[in-house]
Amino acid sequence: MKNFVIIMVATVCFAGCQTADNTVKLTDEQKSNALKDSSNYTTVQWLDSTFRDFGKIKEGEVLEVSFHFKNTGEHNLIVSDVRPGCGCTDPVKPEEPIAPGKEGVIKAKFNSKGQHIGENRKYITVTANTKPSPTTELTFRAEVTK
Repeated sequence: MKNFVIIMVATVCFAGCQTADNTVKLTDEQKSNALKDSSNYTTVQWLDSTFRDFGKIKEGEVLEVSFHFKNTGEHNLIVSDVRPGCGCTDPVKPEEPIAPGKEGVIKAKFNSKGQHIGENRKYITVTANTKPSPTTELTFRAEVTK
């Protein structure tokens, strides 16, 4: 009985030690497992579109890009990977699951230093537990000027 009480107190204390914002960071293994079970796939709506045109920017300027989305399905949306098409683009993905009905964002920075003058199209491939496909290609365009 004494051990039971100790375990219960420890459980209550542990449950009370959650972060203030209640975010849950997933491990790479949990993200990978989410892709293996298609019964937990969800749907997503890209609120800004999957293509963004930023017009003209000056050579050397760092462009901050955001793609907003909403989980329109019935399961948590888990973004397992976000890969840029080249080293000049540095994407950041959400580390916590996005609950049904909630919104999230994929952010990236494009460094135009050393990029060719003229039109530049850059790609970011997002892998998540989404249907009909677990991958989505996000594209942005910027015209680099001197």
